[in-house]
Amino acid sequence: MRVFVTGASGWIGSAVVPELIDAGHQVIGLARSQGSAAALAATGAEVRRGSLDDLDTLRSAAAESDGVIHLGFKHDIAFSGDFQGAVMADRRAVEAFGDALAGSDRPLVIAVGTLGVAPGRIATEQDGHEPFRARAEGLAGRHANGELTLSLASRGVRSSIVRLSPTVHGDGDSGFVPSLIGIAREKGVSGYLGDGSSRWTAVPRLDAAHLFRLALEKAPAGSTLHGVADEGVPIRAIAEVIGRHLDLPVVAVPTEQGEAHFGWLSGFFGLDSPASAALTRELLGWQPTLPGILEDLEKGHYFTTPAA
Repeated sequence: MRVFVTGASGWIGSAVVPELIDAGHQVIGLARSQGSAAALAATGAEVRRGSLDDLDTLRSAAAESDGVIHLGFKHDIAFSGDFQGAVMADRRAVEAFGDALAGSDRPLVIAVGTLGVAPGRIATEQDGHEPFRARAEGLAGRHANGELTLSLASRGVRSSIVRLSPTVHGDGDSGFVPSLIGIAREKGVSGYLGDGSSRWTAVPRLDAAHLFRLALEKAPAGSTLHGVADEGVPIRAIAEVIGRHLDLPVVAVPTEQGEAHFGWLSGFFGLDSPASAALTRELLGWQPTLPGILEDLEKGHYFTTPAA
């Protein structure tokens, strides 16, 4: 297949692209910068210059492809105060792909998240499908974009969503866990919010890449998939490993002091969002094979350089 991939040079995309190429697919990757274009070309992918704001580019690239994997998201503005702006840019991209692929039965796979799907209990792929709200805010906005994607099945698009764990881990990760490590170094303690019982899902990066390929190749139209290997790791367990590797005390941070200690991350750390991938594994035969997040942390590579 000829596959158009947004976010192709990002943390997940840079694993998805070689996964696709190794399986015999031809990849066209969206690149916003010259550096991203060079990195993509080095993998053997074809480069299409542009950004998520270039809707005509998105439509034409999708129309010329046999399928689309949409991993791009404006993380730069999302985590500097304009999360809703990033969500709306994502929505416009999904709409553009829907227009280009309508009536073709070609696949469209997008990434959303497991956080907030069913707080306080183990979420399944059947949860979180409330009626679509055009202008949902925050995390609900990303879920709404997922529902928009699923609705494209009624327009003849083989659409599916992959709800990714908040921690997609591996050597080179610059996401939530490295941020926690950076905060621990700055504060001199490895903290967890409240009683530390909030649970996060996690998935190894390469296992997640394999799931995106399977979704592209064989997920039925309207499928919800979970990119989850660890169903629910308590935040306190992660803090304890960090404290041990940095030789720092592990402390509870009262909920009311969460923002002062963790900054923008505090809102995420308080979400108890375990999730299962049982239905995904049954549907696609996906089986994560790499070590879980705690074992990955114990390897030490997260602690060899200062976190972002």
